[in-house]
Amino acid sequence: MDKAVNVKREPIGNGRFIYVSDEHTFGTDAVLLADFAKPKRNDIAVDLGTGCGIIPFLMLRDGKIKEAFGVDIAPAATELAEMTASKENFDNFTAVLSDIAELKGKISFGDKTLVTCNPPYKAANAGIKAEKSARLIARFESTCTLEDTVRVGAALLRTGGRLCMCQRPERLAELITLMSKHGVEPKRLRTVAKAVGEAPWLILIEGKRDAKPGLVIEPELYIYKDGELSEEMKRIYGPYKEAYRGVG
Repeated sequence: MDKAVNVKREPIGNGRFIYVSDEHTFGTDAVLLADFAKPKRNDIAVDLGTGCGIIPFLMLRDGKIKEAFGVDIAPAATELAEMTASKENFDNFTAVLSDIAELKGKISFGDKTLVTCNPPYKAANAGIKAEKSARLIARFESTCTLEDTVRVGAALLRTGGRLCMCQRPERLAELITLMSKHGVEPKRLRTVAKAVGEAPWLILIEGKRDAKPGLVIEPELYIYKDGELSEEMKRIYGPYKEAYRGVG
């Protein structure tokens, strides 16, 4: 069984910390998704492919959700998440070691109010694959496909529950098609660009289970403006300014 190595304790703001490793850490896209999801105090959330657990821990950090489950296929990832939950007193977090396709029986389905996922961006046959298995899983659909993620995410949700994901722009049409296929109606869409005038490098999307059609396209989010972090990024990263160096 793989174990987390080179473990580090990093601040996530408001006096809270998370344990990460060289293989299971987090980037700007995960932080943006946690903010975009607009968590609510009564949400019972599941994060698929949680890695070190950054998305649920950011939502739990300020008491924004009631309970969270972090699902990952990598033992080293769930070990880190369990370490954070135990040592940092996140009592309402549960790490679930499982392949997404084999999740039934390990967590209840059809009753969750929020599912998040920062999935692998590349299809299984796209590009040169990373050498390390953890990076392979993180970057490529080596253990589950985008459709697997949407299908399971939809099944976890109750009616009106929200599925929030991020993905590369070139897979937006595929993602919207899959959401509609599995009973999740796309409701909010936002593009993210590194700077004003640049093409988007990321999309953030929210769908609702069994909802009526109606998609709102929100204003584009810029990471940098005039050579500095945009005002919105300062708000998002506000609780932990020491993390600014890792933005983008």
